[in-house]
Amino acid sequence: MSTITNLVQRYSSLGPSDCEWLGWLTRDWQLLADLATADLVMWVRGTEGKFIAVGQVRPSGAPTLFYRDLIGQEIREQWAAGVEEAFRRGETVRSSAPDWFDEIPAQLTITPVFSLRSEHGKSTRSEEPIAMITRHTNLSGPRHLTRQELTFREISDDLFAMIEAAEYPDLDAPDFPRKGAPRASDGLIRLDPDGVVTFASANALSAINKLGFGGELEGEVFADVAAHLVDDKRHVTVDEALPLVVTGRAPWMTDVDARGITVTLRAIPLHRQGTRLGAILLVRDTTEVRNQEQEIITKDATIREIHHRVKNNLQTVAALLRIQARRARSEEAREALLQAMRRVSSIAVVHDTLSGGFSQSVDFDEVFLRVMRLATEVAGSEGDKIRPELKGSFGAVPSEYATPLALALTELVTNAVEHGFDDNVEDGYVLVEVDRADDYLDVAVRDNGLGMITGHEGNGLGTQIVRTLVEGELAGSITWSSEPGEGTTVHIRIPKRWGVISNTGAVDIANSRST
Repeated sequence: MSTITNLVQRYSSLGPSDCEWLGWLTRDWQLLADLATADLVMWVRGTEGKFIAVGQVRPSGAPTLFYRDLIGQEIREQWAAGVEEAFRRGETVRSSAPDWFDEIPAQLTITPVFSLRSEHGKSTRSEEPIAMITRHTNLSGPRHLTRQELTFREISDDLFAMIEAAEYPDLDAPDFPRKGAPRASDGLIRLDPDGVVTFASANALSAINKLGFGGELEGEVFADVAAHLVDDKRHVTVDEALPLVVTGRAPWMTDVDARGITVTLRAIPLHRQGTRLGAILLVRDTTEVRNQEQEIITKDATIREIHHRVKNNLQTVAALLRIQARRARSEEAREALLQAMRRVSSIAVVHDTLSGGFSQSVDFDEVFLRVMRLATEVAGSEGDKIRPELKGSFGAVPSEYATPLALALTELVTNAVEHGFDDNVEDGYVLVEVDRADDYLDVAVRDNGLGMITGHEGNGLGTQIVRTLVEGELAGSITWSSEPGEGTTVHIRIPKRWGVISNTGAVDIANSRST
């Protein structure tokens, strides 16, 4: 959930669809401010009727008016009347006189934001604005606007007219990563309805020339320029979205690779009431960005391969221990080998999970389910009569904590299954309860077995391993409690030194043995 969505839900009564619309709009928040060369503030009507700021962005290529954030504040009296008028009229309102802020003159432009709503299979514009956007253009200092600044502001006016008509954002646009996406300052090309370039910034021309064009773009049909660039397939890499982007007819983004250079193109169609006004193309030389991304992908793939090979080696060791256990002549030796096999297999499960994704944290609920199945399989016939269960959720756990936590819980659950019940058990269970606090992760392992015969925990190898893992590796604490005939409870408290842990509810492990 985006920050803007949280703020809108906190300060207004807008529904989920309107919150989502504003979330999509603010994905291009910085682009709108850069094109308008103005500070932008988004306002929603609060539950008490006053407008409250939920979004703010400063232009990257012009001086800002607001050195302090307005988020969460009620609208200033000097802007309130204009915002109310624009809200009532449902159209953009511009101040006729300079709007002074901290002794700085500004042009105030107020645009209502409408959303599209689906009713009876047809999309219609909302009856009244769901938000208001104020543009605060700094007018201090006499200076002549450049052609690029004039073009940027003309494009900004077109986009804000589309916002007013609920034609922007375009919901058909794909959701692409914002990292490395072109910005207005990186390069901008404006196309007329026929696809002819009417303006190309210096950075845009430079990026296209790097691909091998070598000329002036203005007056050229950009689709023909692109066709010339990709004519030699041996040296150029393109994708199928390129024709849609270079003609400006679809809100897509694509890369063109040529001569060791990568240029990213993003198209934003401009239209008004169904009539095409042309499009803008944002252009950026993303060679370094793409190279860095490729290096990261290569490193991640290498790490995954290492985890995969470690998992395979551990599974081989576990298989050798199982074979050795079958040939052991004494029951004590066989039991020791099987326990070692189980511990090695538990570590292998963690590495197997890490080898399946790029993140260096693991979904510990998945790991726990797998090691519990392993514990019941090793327990043999006793495991068929005892039901392991998980209540709560561990969430994502970093790999350095996942291995000791998995080993410790495997020891505790296996010990409960193998030694906590007598031969007459019919409806036994081992319940693992997870509770997340602000600073600690609390885990309780409970069973309804015989309880600890001596009244306190033992001093065997398994207990020593658990203590070493919890107190040494996880810097936590562990306690045992038991009443004869009422089972045993082992409580583990671990300082929560990683990110947010989700709580997805109970999982019945016994029901997922066959999966």
